[in-house]
Amino acid sequence: MSRTYDLVLLGATGYTGKLTAEHIASALPTDLRWAIAGRNEKKLAAIAEDLKKQNPDRSQPGIEVVQLQRGELDTLARKTKLIISTVGPFMHYGTPVVEACAINGTHYVDCTGEVPWVKEMIDKYHETARANGAIMIPQCGVDSVPADIISYVVASHICRKLNAGTSEVVTSAKIKGVPSGGTLLTILSLFDHYSLSQITSALKPFALSPVQPPPTNSSPKSSLFTKVFGVRSDQDLGLLTDWVGATVDTAIVQRSWGLLDGGKLYGANFKFSEWMVAKSTFAGSMVHFAMVFGMAMLALPPVRWALKKVVYQPGDGPTSEDTKNDFAQYKAVGIADTDKHERAIAQFGFKGGLYYLTGLTIAEAAMVILSGKETEAKKQGGGILTPATLGDEYVQRLRDANVKIDVKLI
Repeated sequence: MSRTYDLVLLGATGYTGKLTAEHIASALPTDLRWAIAGRNEKKLAAIAEDLKKQNPDRSQPGIEVVQLQRGELDTLARKTKLIISTVGPFMHYGTPVVEACAINGTHYVDCTGEVPWVKEMIDKYHETARANGAIMIPQCGVDSVPADIISYVVASHICRKLNAGTSEVVTSAKIKGVPSGGTLLTILSLFDHYSLSQITSALKPFALSPVQPPPTNSSPKSSLFTKVFGVRSDQDLGLLTDWVGATVDTAIVQRSWGLLDGGKLYGANFKFSEWMVAKSTFAGSMVHFAMVFGMAMLALPPVRWALKKVVYQPGDGPTSEDTKNDFAQYKAVGIADTDKHERAIAQFGFKGGLYYLTGLTIAEAAMVILSGKETEAKKQGGGILTPATLGDEYVQRLRDANVKIDVKLI
């Protein structure tokens, strides 16, 4: 079908949306037909003008004023091949956008990290999107591209080099960055919107996977010391401790496992765990206990109410000066499912603001979807998929956008 735009960025006036617009305007093809969309025409016009000043050799994007209502979103979805949404919390604002895209066969990418909401969208709209040929990829920002892509790179490398599956991927994260107001609001709102049982159900092992692993494939084993103090050691990754993004990333990696050849690409015995680099055993233990205590406190409504008064407000976040020394460094070790237990190591690194990285990853994912080249996502025919289903083309686009991704056997 002929549509007015290749891509519409919904939420361009928000903190992440502005950074996404900057990457689109500066790095994507000059002949891209795109628009920015939101509720406030004056703010959208100011964004378009700023983009023109930063990139005077490029034409301004179109402007689409839209409320998050079914009729207007249907109209917007029919105008474009793909919508990027940065409007969060997605549990509050994302569902009608997903519905409009699934029904109208419009591709979709977002930057949520709200796993219970993603599960809800899979249950409601996966089959509709697939029937209408809409490729829809949530969690395509810092949640959860680094973990998902590094796992894909390791497992596919082991498959190609050793003709074997991967029994386990252990990932470490080392990040410097400050959360935006939108991210903090999402974390604080999650417990208001979903019951503890809904959150727990969505975060169960392989809860998002379209297929389930064999009964012999249990969760990664941890020693008693690790269970109590949250610290473990890996011969290649060093000393590790609990990581706040582990449950979010694990859900998507395990969905990728099920989507990619029904678990056969990664292997039937695949396991995944994600950790944070620890400076010492003591420091790692303190992180572990702080996370346990912090999650317990967030379950209390008065604590969430108080925190909402002091955090960044939605739309706000660290300045470019604040983020100039920020970075994300992920490393992963994959263990081959062979008698020799060969190991492969990979890294995913980016120097710069983490929200700019999110803008980059969702914009480059959109370009892979729009490119027309064969990917696993296209083979699936549509549906609610994962970053890893964009495969090697996505890995290469990220490399070309100054993300360091490499892998080797060790």
